[in-house]
Amino acid sequence: MTHRPRTPNTELASLMQQAQWGNDQLARAVNRVGTEAGLRLTYDKSAVSHWLSGSRPRSDVREVVREAFSRRLGRPVTPEETGFEPDVDSAGSRGVLSDLMSIGKADMDPSRRGVLAAGLYSLALTLPVYDDTADRTIQATAGRTVRVGQGEVETVRTVTNRIADILDELGAAHARPMAAAFLVNSVGPWLQASGTTRVKADLLSAAADLTYLTGWMAMYETAHGLGQKYYVQALKLAREAQDHVTYCRTLRGMALQASNLGHGPKALELADSAAEAAPASGPRLRAFLTGQQAHGAAMVKDRRQAFTRLTETETALAQAEGRNDSVGGYDQAAYHFHVSHVLYELGDLPGAVKELQLSNRARPANEKQGRVHGNGLLARRQMELGHVEASCATWDAFLDDYVTISSVRGDEHFQALGKALPAHAANHTVRRLHQRTREVALQKAA
Repeated sequence: MTHRPRTPNTELASLMQQAQWGNDQLARAVNRVGTEAGLRLTYDKSAVSHWLSGSRPRSDVREVVREAFSRRLGRPVTPEETGFEPDVDSAGSRGVLSDLMSIGKADMDPSRRGVLAAGLYSLALTLPVYDDTADRTIQATAGRTVRVGQGEVETVRTVTNRIADILDELGAAHARPMAAAFLVNSVGPWLQASGTTRVKADLLSAAADLTYLTGWMAMYETAHGLGQKYYVQALKLAREAQDHVTYCRTLRGMALQASNLGHGPKALELADSAAEAAPASGPRLRAFLTGQQAHGAAMVKDRRQAFTRLTETETALAQAEGRNDSVGGYDQAAYHFHVSHVLYELGDLPGAVKELQLSNRARPANEKQGRVHGNGLLARRQMELGHVEASCATWDAFLDDYVTISSVRGDEHFQALGKALPAHAANHTVRRLHQRTREVALQKAA
């Protein structure tokens, strides 16, 4: 039997040259990125030699290779650039509803949630571009046996607001499974039902809001690959609904996610994209977008742009009136939180601490999850500044809420608390706080 000779992968070789990587360096980068995706990869330089000679890794590893290069080069890398031909039957050909239902069903399954949480966050992601003339493909394939009206639209919006309330009170670990279940069991079937053009557009818009919130919860619980998947579906739903506001709000959420992961250039790029794509809008949305631009600018050390954006944010927020909605709202607490991030990125730790204190004081009393994160971050910044007694007082306030909420972000702060205390073991206040942390740990484990 004659074997077809392999064609050397010149595209991969070119990428490696651009990245200034040898075989061993690429293998290590792929293994490292693969860990984020829940893959236990043990590639070495010989595997890369095989790829260069024309062999291909399996499809999930090909995505990891592409992501590794994207991070190294600071730009999206396409599958074609790697020289690995895409599979003929790729998931990219599936519709938005099919993708959303697949993600939601997996998120409802406790046995699969850990796998989803380990999914890869990608800098190489290609985002759906907003288009005022986009076809509503979900409407085109709608069924005829069920008809939806404004009642279903209002139900989706009401449930979204209720889930946001549960998020604030009990944490994303409780709220997100509810959102996923409602998306799959109610929203999905309604999106496939028949209805007037107006109703279908409103239903798509409401579904985009709920999907955005679900992605935000996944991001907040550090399931970044999953959060990114939800965000992309929210963008697609908003585009089909011709809902420009939700599209831009989702881009802004993606900018926040990139900033949380330390990807400054990407955070600024997404924040700028959100602001540039925004329609003529009210001052609260402008503040929502420019505040995130300020944070992104500070991450890339563009001091002038960062403070210009903060001024724009403050001006817009002062003009804002009306309800600060639960899905993507912006208020004084959020503004001071952004100012704190900007100052911290630019090296002003005392200023950052002061702004976090202002943010915490301005936060509504019912936003327990936000308070857990705000106090946890403030306590860590105070400890970093050397204000041990003040930090302990903030940690006490953090623990008051932490024992009643389920939050991965809260768990991260709690772990940081445990690591920070031993260095100050001679301090009486620290010893008392250390005792309380042990009691809380036992309570949470019970």
